[in-house]
Amino acid sequence: MTTTGVPPAGDSALRDFYEDPSVPVSSGSGRAQRQLKMLKALLADADGPQVIVDVGCGDGAATGLVHRLGHTVIGIDWSVMALRHAQEQGLLLIRGAIDAPGLPLADGSVDVVILSEVIEHIVDTDSAIDEIHRILRPGGRLLLSTPNLAAWYNRGLLALGIQPFFSEVSLRGVYGRPGSQVAGHLHMFTKRALTGFLTARGFVCERVNGAPWHDIPAAVQPLDRLFCQWPSAASILLVQARRA
Repeated sequence: MTTTGVPPAGDSALRDFYEDPSVPVSSGSGRAQRQLKMLKALLADADGPQVIVDVGCGDGAATGLVHRLGHTVIGIDWSVMALRHAQEQGLLLIRGAIDAPGLPLADGSVDVVILSEVIEHIVDTDSAIDEIHRILRPGGRLLLSTPNLAAWYNRGLLALGIQPFFSEVSLRGVYGRPGSQVAGHLHMFTKRALTGFLTARGFVCERVNGAPWHDIPAAVQPLDRLFCQWPSAASILLVQARRA
């Protein structure tokens, strides 16, 4: 899971968390490949070069490939370490917080915004999506992915009184759930909550798909892939939304 969130400048605890060298700036090839696949499908029908903003860009692995195809790609992240990695991809980079208004981008100046496993790290999700809506042109697309609170195994864990995967109660340790990696997740979504939230913020959800979780044990990977056919219970939610 990614930990390249973009906390507001005044939150020292989150700022320190994302600058910790032990916090990874990439969640691996699985996330990058999902992101690249969604982006390529969207750009296949694009009319000329596009302006793409990757919020929480991390190391910029996927969007760096798109940049080489002739599109303008802007990476935004709070982590200095992440931006150092992304710089190697040739992206235009901004260090900042998407949930603090005032990104140096004009209204309606962007064709595509990528929010790949970042929204769960954001403190003020309302302001973040409002800012994305502002910079997107009318009809521009938001490509968003996030872990699913209602994933099939989380439903079983909750029934047993166990904290679900992906959810956390502390930035200092893991409590009440399996695993040991603190990921910095602040908000968790179900499919219904996510689509309702985006609709209320001025987006039309065009497509919602499911994706497998790269960290799931090998023994249950086939079952996890099967649940991708039922996005409400899939490990990862993939949303393509259009600015109305």
